[in-house]
Amino acid sequence: MSELANQLVIAEREEISRGVRQLLASPLITERGAPEPFDLIRRRHEPIAKWFDYYCGWTLTVEPRLGYVRLVKVRPAADPTRPARRLRSARAPFDRRRYVLLCVISAELFAAPVTTIGLLAGRVRSAIAADPVVADFESASRSERMAFVDALRLLESHGVLDAIDGSADSYIESDSAKVLYRVDTTLLLRLLAAPVGPSQLGVPAEEVPLRVDQLLTELSRERRYGLAAGRHADDTGISDVQRNLWLRHSIFRRLVDDPVVYYSELSEEERGYISSPTGRRLLRQAADQGGFLLEERAEGVLLVDVDGIATDTRFPDDTATAKVAALLLLDGVMGATTVEQLGRSATELLERFPRWARSYRGVDGVRQLVSDAIAVLSAFGLVRTTKSGLVIPLPAAARYRVRDVRTSGTIDTTEEPPS
Repeated sequence: MSELANQLVIAEREEISRGVRQLLASPLITERGAPEPFDLIRRRHEPIAKWFDYYCGWTLTVEPRLGYVRLVKVRPAADPTRPARRLRSARAPFDRRRYVLLCVISAELFAAPVTTIGLLAGRVRSAIAADPVVADFESASRSERMAFVDALRLLESHGVLDAIDGSADSYIESDSAKVLYRVDTTLLLRLLAAPVGPSQLGVPAEEVPLRVDQLLTELSRERRYGLAAGRHADDTGISDVQRNLWLRHSIFRRLVDDPVVYYSELSEEERGYISSPTGRRLLRQAADQGGFLLEERAEGVLLVDVDGIATDTRFPDDTATAKVAALLLLDGVMGATTVEQLGRSATELLERFPRWARSYRGVDGVRQLVSDAIAVLSAFGLVRTTKSGLVIPLPAAARYRVRDVRTSGTIDTTEEPPS
């Protein structure tokens, strides 16, 4: 093979791996929002789609004329560490009200391809008024308008809504603001990544809160696995093909979605599969094709993206106070500790760095800082908490242990802590 041919093969492999990782970070990519990633995935969509289908069982839809690509990531387990976020500076997670408004707005957007923010608010108000379960939408309330705008801006970020004239933020100040929207209903239909539509379940509204876990399982049920995905004790009716397909897909879905996969969190069948010669070969193969570095330890395995393309959130990361605090407090969690002990460590940090973490210096600041830091560490698979209030380190926490600290010159402890 000539040198030029070798270079072309290498370039193609790099583009495929880059496309895989870009879709893991952003399962919905539009031509308008991200033209370069969209063009790359459009050109290399066949091998990228094969990678996701073989390893994860996920479908990649590419619509060049409509200007979007959509990776349908299906997982039956709810992930509280990846909420929808408000697209403002604080990026606070959506609360219950915002999720409700997002769902109602999405349903009402099918009424017309073009609408105004006032007409849409009116339709939402009428729809909610007819629902005996949901609290009325009060557009005269500023907090309600803010929640409404947060839902709209999320839809804008996904390309479902296009503000032709005006800005949604103006609605926060006044419910008489004028904003004209174009609606992409085709893209709106692609937002829901569920094999089974919610309307097909036919569950009475009063039963939903009592059966949330069951309903999530039903929404994400994939027929091709049969009973294999249910982990039934009785294997009757489960073929070897279905079992092996489910084992492969369930393991790799966790590998590409979770920061770390511990063997202790896998079922006995999954541990057997991943430690088999076939499983280990597929691990190395998937990592190589996807552009990941495979890190294997006695306790588990993780796929590392050294370029940070597939990473939607980072750790360590000095862009958020909670993440800095999480790293600084992690040394105190090398053995089981209590929330109270971490609170004392956090108090020492706040005293040592008086100009740092100003938003956590209120009456309940220390408790909130510890709570946010623990949430970060839990999300990255570094600690787990018990009902009794113990914070227990997990094996991956050792990767961030500070073994040796060297300083030179004079340290100004009034400045922010080093990242």
